[in-house]
Amino acid sequence: MDTKTDQQLQIFFLPYMAHGHTLPLIDTAKFFASHGSKSTIITTPFNAPLISKSIQSSKSLGLDIDLLVINFPSTEVGLPEGIENANLATNREMKEKLYKASTLFAPQVEQILEQYHPHCLIADSLYHWSTDAAAKFGIPRITFHGVGYFPLCASLSVILYQPHIKVSSDTEPFVIPNLPHEIKSTRNQVPAFLNLDGNTELIKLVKASVEAETRSYGNIVNSFYELEPDYAHHYRNVLGRKSWHIGPVSLCNKAEEDKSARGGKEGSADRVHECIDWLNKKEVNSVVYICFGSLTIFSDCQLIEIASALEASHQQFIWVVRKEHDDEEEWLLKEFEQRMEGEGLIISGWAPQLLILEHEATGAFVTHCGWNSILEGVSAGVPMITWPVTGEQFYNEKLVTELLGIGVAVGAEKWATFEEESARSEANVKREAIEKAVTEIMVGDKAEDMRSRAKALGEMASRAVEEGGSSFSDLTALIEELKSIRS
Repeated sequence: MDTKTDQQLQIFFLPYMAHGHTLPLIDTAKFFASHGSKSTIITTPFNAPLISKSIQSSKSLGLDIDLLVINFPSTEVGLPEGIENANLATNREMKEKLYKASTLFAPQVEQILEQYHPHCLIADSLYHWSTDAAAKFGIPRITFHGVGYFPLCASLSVILYQPHIKVSSDTEPFVIPNLPHEIKSTRNQVPAFLNLDGNTELIKLVKASVEAETRSYGNIVNSFYELEPDYAHHYRNVLGRKSWHIGPVSLCNKAEEDKSARGGKEGSADRVHECIDWLNKKEVNSVVYICFGSLTIFSDCQLIEIASALEASHQQFIWVVRKEHDDEEEWLLKEFEQRMEGEGLIISGWAPQLLILEHEATGAFVTHCGWNSILEGVSAGVPMITWPVTGEQFYNEKLVTELLGIGVAVGAEKWATFEEESARSEANVKREAIEKAVTEIMVGDKAEDMRSRAKALGEMASRAVEEGGSSFSDLTALIEELKSIRS
């Protein structure tokens, strides 16, 4: 028997089919491989090219990382061939079918676990069935959380104690119970599915996931201790959840090609050069970067408010707009783009976010508060303007603005699905509020304080994943524990 293979830890990874879930789990697999484990990522045919591209340079460096492709049950759930990712689901019905499809992978995953018998399965929190599937073969399942300790604690508290049903209106504030700090929210900011009957696929998925998490071997959290120490302690010791923080996992991308290619398609190199060449001509901390993640699409009326605010603020910017403008005559922001030439760069679709955030010219980040974006902003040491839309994003905003003091809230007040946000007939946030937030974070009285706090957190993030750092140590401890279970 090959001694190396016999001693090597074999870890399987099962990411959920959406870029915001897949990318951090790929990065996690790279971290495990860099610690000597063999990492195998389970995916579907459409998602395989994205993952292959993301792990290419790691493999060329000799890391033991690969992927296994399973069939996607398109026919069984009534989805067209090739729609295997939430980023391609254009309406709520398609998203519901994707949620349903995620529950139909179990038999294929069980076959793989029986055949390869890995030492551990690390599966996205939405794959609740994977706890039982792994248990059949005596394999520990670890839940991967795409969010941090603070949003995990806040979400669990709202689910367990339901404070939102005890207030008299959607806008009346309530204190989220049983947290280390007094954090207030409103019913408008709580995920809408918590106010509904338990009939949708998403509600069933969330409830089953919370229950399965309590039976899994433990939880991997993409965060670092210094960012939210009170909540790492609360999650582990008060809520009793076994966990390891190993993030920010995006920091595994050290080579420029990994940072530039992350989440991009073939031919992304031109876009990278366009952005970096533009930024190279700008002064330090002079540019506002605006990006709302890979799924948020704003209505035309909201885009016009953002454009008007940027023009009025007299700040330079890079703005990623999730609307294709192949037809120049139809392009909503055509005149604005022409007026702002040299002062602003509008990008359609995808941008090399890691490289933009790390560039010295970038002085602030307008974000939808997705956890990946929050951590990437923190890692780059950039203060943020927070504009939550959906998911756990309103909780993330409170961490950035209230607990860390590295952000300014733009004033978004109501949780919405992506479909509701794109269909609004009136802008949710007005130009005056956007302009005020941009001015405050770039040149306001507290701008320098926020910038220095953000910079200090960025340095802590880098140290956390280096040898001797808090996340490095947690990952090492987890690997040693998995080895001891095996033996």
